[in-house]
Order: sequence, then C-alpha cells, then structure tokens
Amino acid sequence: MVNRMIQPKKNIDKSRKLRHVCYDIRGPVLEKANTLIAAGHDILKLNIGNPAPFGLYAETRLKQALIDQLDAAQGYGESKGLFAARQAIHAHNMNHGFKNTSVDDIIIGNGVSELIVMAMQALLDDGDEMLIPMPDYPLWTAATHLAGGLARHYLCDEHNDWRPNLADIESKISKKTKGILVINPNNPTGSVYDKDTLVAITELARKHNLIIFADEIYDKILYDGATHLSIASLQDDLTVITFNGLSKSYRLAGFRAGWLTISGDKARATDYIVGLNMLASMRLCANMQAQFVIAEALNHDHSIYQLTAPGNRLHEQRNVAYERLNQIPGITCTKPRGAIYLFAQLDTQRFNIQNDEQLMLDLVTQQKLLLVQGTAFNWHLPDHFRLVFLPSVPVLHDAMDRLTDFLKDYRQ
Repeated sequence: MVNRMIQPKKNIDKSRKLRHVCYDIRGPVLEKANTLIAAGHDILKLNIGNPAPFGLYAETRLKQALIDQLDAAQGYGESKGLFAARQAIHAHNMNHGFKNTSVDDIIIGNGVSELIVMAMQALLDDGDEMLIPMPDYPLWTAATHLAGGLARHYLCDEHNDWRPNLADIESKISKKTKGILVINPNNPTGSVYDKDTLVAITELARKHNLIIFADEIYDKILYDGATHLSIASLQDDLTVITFNGLSKSYRLAGFRAGWLTISGDKARATDYIVGLNMLASMRLCANMQAQFVIAEALNHDHSIYQLTAPGNRLHEQRNVAYERLNQIPGITCTKPRGAIYLFAQLDTQRFNIQNDEQLMLDLVTQQKLLLVQGTAFNWHLPDHFRLVFLPSVPVLHDAMDRLTDFLKDYRQ
C-alpha cells in the first residue's frame, strides 16, 4: 500500500486581478434585499434600470422579428455580428453624423457590458490609466481595473447640471493616460451634455493624444426639448469608440444586444482594432436571436418619444419623483434631462451619515425599499443615492412615502 501524506486543504481564492474590481449596484445591499425576499417580504426595487419589471415592454413588432427569424438564428454567425444588423447600425450612425466609419467598424456584443470589458482588455496594459467620470456607471471602473489599468475619476459638477469639470479632467491626465470616457446622457445623473462641453473634451483628447470612449445607451431617452449630440460627429481626426444598444431605448434589456462603433482616425488605432477583432472572434459571436431584431428596431425607432414627451409615462414619472424628492427635508436633486435616474444629494450633517452603504442597508431593512448608494458609482462622498423612476406614479408615491418616513428620524 502506498502511504500518501494528506496535504492540508488550501483556500481557493479569487484572482488578484479582481482585488480592486467591484460592482456594488448588485452588491451587499441587494444581497440583503434578496435575504428579506426569501424570508417572505416584498421589496420595492428601484435599484437598476430594468424596464420590463415595471411594465415597459418592447413593441410587439420587435418580438415578432425575433420569432420570425428563430430558424435562421440557430447557427454561429460572424464574429463581428450579422451583416444586416451592422448595416442598420451604420445607417443609424450616419444619420447622427459619425465621421469616417463603415459597416466593418462595428462589433455587436452580448449587450454593451460585454463590449466595455472587451474594449478595456484590448487597450490597457498594467498601470495604464483611463479617465472616467465621477459619478460613473461602475462597470467602466471595474472593467478598467480588471484589465490591469487604473481608473482616474474626473469630477462632474452638480452645480453646473452635472457637466464634466474640464479643469479637473486635465489635472488628472498623465503620461499613462490612454483614454477618456464620456457617458452622455449620463447614468446616474441624467445630465445631457451641450456641444461646447463635448467640443472641449475633444480638444483635451487631441492635446493629450487620447482615445475617446462614448457610452450613449440613453441617447433617445430625453426630456424637456433636450437634444443628444454624438461626440463621434464632432471631429474626424480623433479615434472614437461609441457604445449603444437595445436595452434601454427599446426596452429589450434581456435580449443582450449592444454594439460598438469605431470612427474618426482609425489609422493610428490599427493595432488596437486588431485586438478588438481578436477578442470578438474568441467568443465566436454574439447571440444571433437578438441580432435579427436590431434592424427592425433602428429602422422604426420613434416609439421611445411617445414615453418621454410631456404628458406621457416617463416624463410624468420623472417629474413626480423629482418633485417628491425635493420636498423631503434634507434632500436636494438636480432635474435630469435624460436617462431614467435621479441622483439625489443628502444632507450628511442632518442625518449624520458616515457610510452610505449602511444607509441603504437600513432603508431596505426598515422600509423594504431598495436604492443604490452614491459611492457605488465611485462618487467620493457618502452623500448621494440613485433612484430609478421607471415605476408607475402610484408606486413612486409609495416609494417617496417610505423614504420620507425613514429619514424623518434617521441618525446614523
């Protein structure tokens, strides 16, 4: 008999690459909410921008387009995506003034989230830096760190309609800075940037030889006459990577259909583009079923305006949520001109808030209302939270009543 020494069991630890990666939108506060749900409690979830649970469904014609093409969607497709879908995306881009781009410069992904990770993996070496807005959509920061890079967060100014602070951006540019991210319309603030702001960002990118990443997933969700301008339409001597998809404007979040478009000066990005194409090939292709819906969506894309126009659902829900928030003592909020969120400020002295995650844990425990703390969006102070205004007006009133009752006597 062979005498084998039994080695002590070692812990199986996560990779060190994940050390600085977090996504607190689905973090400890959501885990607490799920524990409460398992115990039989009803939780009002206003934590993520998921239209379907609130009855905001895609148009029937889009679902029918999926059904009609199920047989054709059974096999693998091109790694960059279905050609007809990319043709429709290209036509959409041209209508929005994109410079120097073609069908071949489009990659379709399993949602924009997959493409964000791919874009950072293809670009960043260890120690490279990315300029990312603060507050941000946190997947961008997580993807930057996962790729070995460092997120340098530039300030968006709440007192200037949450526009980027250009001086702060430039102060954070170093020799290691590779690119700058612009989220417009912005998640979580709802800010829609004017042309002067976007042009100033392109001038900084030109001065410091930066690639521009433009997250424009909310480009059609606009209020009060706001207009969206794609930064890719402003210059042709800069490399711009623009992200968009079906999840928000077309209420197809679960279909996981997103795309990126490379435009502008592609000559200096030849090697980077090779890297993007390589990563696209490694995952074989994006899901084919959703790709057959893209052309139908983009060729008839006016339905979203029926939700955002005055008197219609999203417009009225935004107004109710905004007005009710600002009526709560100790809360102030800038009125969003785009997207589906309110990013509200708390009076930390009034409530003695030291830890905004604990605030959200207390809220979901006591009032069964799930929101997201501001630091989850890489905001630097524990004095904000994000609320989704997708529910109907009566549900929003219920949420505001709960929040009002909770904060009435709250002290951390």
